[in-house]
Amino acid sequence: MKTVKAETLIPVIKYLCIRAAYNLPATYLRLIKKAAAAETGRAAEILKLVLKNARIAKEELYPLCQDTGSAVLFIEIGQEIFIKGDINKAVDEGVRLGFKEGYLRKSIVSDPLFVRKNTADNTPAVVHFSFIKGDKIKIKLILKGGGAENTSKLKMFNPSDGKTEIISFIRDTVKAAGAKACPPLVIGVGIGGNFEECSLLAKKALLRKTKHKNKMYRQLEDEALNAVNELNIGPQGLGGKTTALAVFAEYAPCHMASLPVAVNICCHSHRTAQCEI
Repeated sequence: MKTVKAETLIPVIKYLCIRAAYNLPATYLRLIKKAAAAETGRAAEILKLVLKNARIAKEELYPLCQDTGSAVLFIEIGQEIFIKGDINKAVDEGVRLGFKEGYLRKSIVSDPLFVRKNTADNTPAVVHFSFIKGDKIKIKLILKGGGAENTSKLKMFNPSDGKTEIISFIRDTVKAAGAKACPPLVIGVGIGGNFEECSLLAKKALLRKTKHKNKMYRQLEDEALNAVNELNIGPQGLGGKTTALAVFAEYAPCHMASLPVAVNICCHSHRTAQCEI
């Protein structure tokens, strides 16, 4: 059994917060470059500005967007590891330091309804723990902006519904979002589980960078992406072929009477980072 002090995570999470805020992952830079080459006119110019923004953010250490988001972490802990100390406290301390030292905007309010007072350090983070084989800790972070998050939706379908209805739901969710989610988008889709799990699956899907290994779900991703891009909302909602850069879906077993589906939308500033300890 390996012992890891909880405080070990603090500098790691601090680094991930700063890195994600300043550096757009190479996968999405390539998708934006490809989209810019395929577009014309205003849509092409907007995508070129998005690429310029990403370059300036990386080189001059500016946040990619003024909304530096809420910190959402997926932490997988090896079963052969004993965590000594308060891991929740360590995670929040890492986020606090990352947002302080990275000069990132603090956006979290302590009470969602009545007080809405800013916590002034972007904590608490949203953290999902799980256990895996081995003696490693894997940390995946996404900085999730409020505008795109607000346009996300969940629907409880009938079991008799199928791929066509789900794709229509994804398309209609993006259509309703319009320019509010700052397209071109990355779209996470969760299918199955139950009410809360399908939302979690949709969030986890946003951390993927490649198509689904399952042929049927890979086909769903492709068809949903085509349906969304046919909306002609385009970059920043001003028209064009590229309303979304990618659609990623995850699924889980569900009750035979249910078919929950969640769509979690992310803007073009799709800020993720990950590491392994």
